[in-house]
Amino acid sequence: MQFDNYNIRLLQNSDIDAYYKMVSKNRKRLEDFFTGTTSRTKTFEDTKAFLAEMLEKVNKREYFPYIIEDTKTHTIAGFLDLKNVDWKIPKTEMGLYIDEKYAGKGLSTKAFILFCEHCFKEHGFRKLFLRTHPKNHSARKIAEKAGFKIEGTIRCDYKTTSGQLVDLIYYGKLNDD
Repeated sequence: MQFDNYNIRLLQNSDIDAYYKMVSKNRKRLEDFFTGTTSRTKTFEDTKAFLAEMLEKVNKREYFPYIIEDTKTHTIAGFLDLKNVDWKIPKTEMGLYIDEKYAGKGLSTKAFILFCEHCFKEHGFRKLFLRTHPKNHSARKIAEKAGFKIEGTIRCDYKTTSGQLVDLIYYGKLNDD
């Protein structure tokens, strides 16, 4: 999927260096709400093992990690993923984070809207959903601009890196919304 000077594509083994650098650079920003990623990528070797696990899950159609690639600089500008895949419905939970250098420029919104279309069309999902902290105003704006609707608040649904239990707002979007 291409737009402007960006390409959205599945993460590959060859992305290991760029992926490790991007996560390392943004670790402080990501650690509370991407605990799995930040805890599994502390060293380059840890990151290699984590990437291998992610790619194995792709083969099983259980998880889909995508990158937003800046085609001018050939760097990773952001990351999108599909997790908690339920093929019986079919539905999936979506995740997104952006490199701090690219934040606040509309890139996340454009990428997310395009990615949603891809998920419905190419993967055949009936429903997409995401969970976000009530104070994550950026994620909430992106979800709402992409046509997601608030379906409720899930109380004490996530434990941050610091051990705090927090509520999450649940957003959903159907393929015919």
